[in-house]
Amino acid sequence: MEWLTSLAPVLSPLFGATGVLGGAWLMHRSNNRRINTVDSVQTMTQGFTQLLEQQRATNAQTLERVTTLENRVERLEEEQRQWRRWKAAAVEYIHQLRTMLAKLYIGPAPAPPREIADDLTDGPDG
Repeated sequence: MEWLTSLAPVLSPLFGATGVLGGAWLMHRSNNRRINTVDSVQTMTQGFTQLLEQQRATNAQTLERVTTLENRVERLEEEQRQWRRWKAAAVEYIHQLRTMLAKLYIGPAPAPPREIADDLTDGPDG
């Protein structure tokens, strides 16, 4: 055991240096893992941020398209209402003309064209 005690002045700095080097290596490894973790978290955060920005852009485009389509539908519905009003007025006017023609002539009014015959059958002249 004395030989071990006599080697203490030599072994002590050696074990101390080994401990310091081992601790430095563990700290280096820990820092590298922490840096890698921070980089991973930043990369993931940037990815989520990009996904959110893409989703917002897509939502904005979709909203713009829906608004455009709603405007088109409203315009087409208004045009359809105008055409229906015009058609009703035209059919009424044709009925009035047929009534006047029937009063002027003794014979029956001429048959309406095929294209408008269905619209005119509901009128007073039948």
